[in-house]
Amino acid sequence: MDLQKEARFPLFAEELAGTLSVHAQYVLYGNFRDLHLVRIRDRDHPLPLLGVLWNRLRPLGYQALLLCDQVSGVQVMQADESVREAVLTLLEPLDFPGTSPAQTQRTVAQLRAISEGWGPERAKVRGDRVLPPLRVALVIDHASRLVSDVNRLTPEERDFFLACLQLAGEAKPVEGPPGATGDAAGALFNPLIWLADGERDLPNWLLAGSERIRTVAVPEPDADERRRMARQLRREYLRTAPSWQPAGERPPGDRTTGEAAEEAVGAFARAASGMNLTAMQESLRLALARDLPFDRMPDAVRIYRLGVERNPWSRDEIRLRILKGEDPSDERAIPRRVLGQEAAVAMTLDILKRAALGLSGAQATSPGHRPRGVLFFAGPTGTGKTELAKAVASVLFDSDQAYLRFDMSEFSAAHSADRLVGAPPGYVGFEAGGELTTAVRENPFRVILFDEIEKADKGVLDKFLQVLEDGRLTDGQGVTTYFSECVLIFTSNLGVQRTDPQTQEWQPLVEPGTPYPELETMVRKNIKEHFERVIGRPELMNRLGGNVVVFDFISAQVAEQIFDLQVGNVRRQLAAGHGIVLELTEEAREVLLDHCTQDPWKGGRGIGMVLETHLINPLARALFAKPHLRPGAMALVSDVRQDETGRVEIEVDFKNGTENGAEGGAR
Repeated sequence: MDLQKEARFPLFAEELAGTLSVHAQYVLYGNFRDLHLVRIRDRDHPLPLLGVLWNRLRPLGYQALLLCDQVSGVQVMQADESVREAVLTLLEPLDFPGTSPAQTQRTVAQLRAISEGWGPERAKVRGDRVLPPLRVALVIDHASRLVSDVNRLTPEERDFFLACLQLAGEAKPVEGPPGATGDAAGALFNPLIWLADGERDLPNWLLAGSERIRTVAVPEPDADERRRMARQLRREYLRTAPSWQPAGERPPGDRTTGEAAEEAVGAFARAASGMNLTAMQESLRLALARDLPFDRMPDAVRIYRLGVERNPWSRDEIRLRILKGEDPSDERAIPRRVLGQEAAVAMTLDILKRAALGLSGAQATSPGHRPRGVLFFAGPTGTGKTELAKAVASVLFDSDQAYLRFDMSEFSAAHSADRLVGAPPGYVGFEAGGELTTAVRENPFRVILFDEIEKADKGVLDKFLQVLEDGRLTDGQGVTTYFSECVLIFTSNLGVQRTDPQTQEWQPLVEPGTPYPELETMVRKNIKEHFERVIGRPELMNRLGGNVVVFDFISAQVAEQIFDLQVGNVRRQLAAGHGIVLELTEEAREVLLDHCTQDPWKGGRGIGMVLETHLINPLARALFAKPHLRPGAMALVSDVRQDETGRVEIEVDFKNGTENGAEGGAR
């Protein structure tokens, strides 16, 4: 496509074209493999890089555009018909960077000839008149792959790039072709344009060693470009859609005029946040292949990102499960699983309802692709934070195992963030990828639990900043993982206690029995101070916003309920595994209850630990001493006591299921 001179080109193309009088070589890095919008006559045209370069260079008098890489060699991509045969005749094979000094010398000689427009060769063609040099540009693709390690160049690689550096300094501008006027008439360099993935993929001394070499960044598309691309793709959609549907039977969602059409364009552009223009074009093809109307382009984008069509969040089942999960009459409901945390459970359910409706971050002008829901569970240990995370997974995805747990104490060392997103190239573990990113790509619809977040290294916390803000992470292999369908849960004991930095002694910041509103205020204040002053990450607290859910201490009444539930669990285990009925006298129950609930700081987990040492362990000793008990036997615990060494003994009478009377006591 030949665009007119008045076309509006991307800024990187204008920067290159505007400096050809002073720079002989360019390094283009970044998003150069994407499509780029060129605007002419109020219409955008998405073009690949070579199309942009040729259409921008041609008005400047350039007669040919060459492309070279290690696989295909040198090719003529574009050329005026008047010089095409001459260019093909003058071109010689190029080998980068050369495997021998002689080969390197031949390659550099060819580069020099191109930079001169084959001036000496053209002067010898006809004796009666001298042919002018050709104005051409050479694009060297995959420049990042010319060397195996940019910091450890082989002698051949070093000599090649040194020769290129010398060539940049010795190159001369080429006069415009005969009859050229305006900008094309001035002397401009025949540029060597290196295409590199990153600015540092070529030797630093090459880029810094000459004023004739310029680096030019090719940026990712911004919001305005994505909207322009969405508008252009809508026109393409309208041209293509009739090919697979009879006229007059366009999908009802395909609104072709007015505000509805512009609204569909805006929704597409917002859904494509963070994507390049090529990915937007591929999303359109996906929509056409699946017969999706244009106003469902956000669904096509989600399928393109995640690779799956099914979306549990869009089904009524999620809403029904959330409603069922808050119903106290259901034994699997969250209030029945997490006792004594009415305020925390209510706030969690509110956030889940918001996530199910897709309203997370709805107050923002452009909510982007943030996670579906974010929860930060804070409060004393053993109060049900992890259990609530499991209950959330069960409610949303009908399974306690639908959550992915990371114990952040394992990520306390420096560079431990590499385990989450994968090691950088050249480091051990690069091929394996990241534990977090790989798991989310395998199943994007899941609950992710980051337990005891305060123990994580600061580098790990920085990764969470990106996830909370953009909803995506790029791993060590350059693959982007999206978290837009995940629910993230962080748990922490922050705000409840601290370790004195000088004495290293444990100090409580709140006390059991504090009224919940006062406790919540104090915990939130302490958490904020920790993120701002201790670890210096106030922005992380800002991104968590109002999603901090504070858990209360276990009250005496709730502690007794938990105790009874756990004793019931022991009874069920004995009955199911051994056919033995466990009973406790009222006196034994009171003694056990007193032992299990005397420390409110340990919460429900502490109740289970004491129950294990004061009931389960001594009961196991007694059962081992009675190997001949028949199914249906009863074990009656009548006393629990602890000797001076700390060993716990119980008084238990066994009654066989088929005999009358006691089998005998055991201690």
